[in-house]
Amino acid sequence: MSDLILHHYPTSPFAEKVRLILGHKQLAWKSVFIPMIMPKPDLTALTGGYRKTPVLQIGADIYCDTALICDVLEQLAPMSTLYPDAVNGAARIVTQWADTALFTAAMAYNFQPAGVAQVFAGAPAEGVQAFVADRTAMRSGAARMSSTDAAATYKSYLRRIANMLHGQDFVLGAQPCVADFAAYHPLWFTQERTPALAGILDATPEVKTWMARMKSIGHGTPGKCNAEEALQVAHSSTPVSVQGEVFQDEHGIALGSQVVIAADNFGLEPTEGELVAATRTRYTLRRTDDRAGTVHVHFPRVGFTLKKVSP
Repeated sequence: MSDLILHHYPTSPFAEKVRLILGHKQLAWKSVFIPMIMPKPDLTALTGGYRKTPVLQIGADIYCDTALICDVLEQLAPMSTLYPDAVNGAARIVTQWADTALFTAAMAYNFQPAGVAQVFAGAPAEGVQAFVADRTAMRSGAARMSSTDAAATYKSYLRRIANMLHGQDFVLGAQPCVADFAAYHPLWFTQERTPALAGILDATPEVKTWMARMKSIGHGTPGKCNAEEALQVAHSSTPVSVQGEVFQDEHGIALGSQVVIAADNFGLEPTEGELVAATRTRYTLRRTDDRAGTVHVHFPRVGFTLKKVSP
């Protein structure tokens, strides 16, 4: 198996979700740090436009969105499963809630003035302004939840997590599953990046005990890599063959068509390429870049839109 290369930055909550899963599965991986805001020329040379964090690279295969990254890591390393048979469906549903509703409320709470002051301590004013402008653009004009509304919602969600933890070590049982990693990462940001606001966790001691349990999992065995080396790996590799994958057509778009894939609600930068696979759960585009060579860029179906490029 080619090296696992994670394109991320240290303070990214979604990257922390994947870093902990790499630790849970006791995997070795290479770390490439990317900018927090656009432009991200080294990353988009691989993805063709997708800019959200993190991205997983294995040779010339590029995996976007943590939902898909979790599935890929499960297939590569099925030990310490993320999807126990008894709770597979529930785990995926809780994960989707945590990655959307919980994340939205937690981050709106975290980015009130006291949190912003800690996140950007020592940063120049123009850096803060650039970050705000970048995230505003990612929301495509959608309103952000107020910090007061977010606090009430976040407290409610923390109580629900505490209820799930009552009498057991993890949210759906005795062992961690994908739902734990998804529920943990927004709370991790509160505790680690905006500690001035972390008092919100005190009302749910079961959650704090679980968070300590999650943190102890660690990040596996990371190694260093730089962006240029990652691009060279892609350029010198051949994407894994998608021949034989079952085609599931929901759009009337044939394989071999030029298409555009984009997230459906946040970070809408599109990726264009040749549709070479559309399975029950994912899309795969083939694209060529001067720096990255020929790569396959993979997206989950859920949360992404597929459109044919107009001739």
